[in-house]
Amino acid sequence: MLATIDGMTFLRFAGHYLEMVVAMFVGMFALAPLWNMAWPGLDEHPAAHSMVMATNMAIGMAVWMRIRRHGWAHIIEMCAAMYVPFVVLLVPYWMGLISGDTLMNLGHILMFPAMLLPQLRRARWMTRTPTTASGAKSAVKTSP
Repeated sequence: MLATIDGMTFLRFAGHYLEMVVAMFVGMFALAPLWNMAWPGLDEHPAAHSMVMATNMAIGMAVWMRIRRHGWAHIIEMCAAMYVPFVVLLVPYWMGLISGDTLMNLGHILMFPAMLLPQLRRARWMTRTPTTASGAKSAVKTSP
């Protein structure tokens, strides 16, 4: 993973994580108006609303990850991380143990560590120095 962390490795990793968070929010805010038009009153149904919101965030991340040339396996892992917290919390919600507000708030909070797990798994790829197709170091300079 990041066992031998240096400043640049950490910055690259943190930068990738922040990119995913921004892409997640862009997807959520950009697509929410479409859902509000298609499904008025969606926010009155927390289970459905949580899945729609996770979908919006997953779309935002998937689009940005493809632009950044991530592979499909990593995209799928990251998108799954958007759903896992909500899917787990749906059980206590349906049992009446937590409220809709708790479902939404806790689901969003748990997304951040859920998203971190697949990123840690692929930390070596995310912190690599840009290379050419042959594998040699690129002539493009990275940050000093």
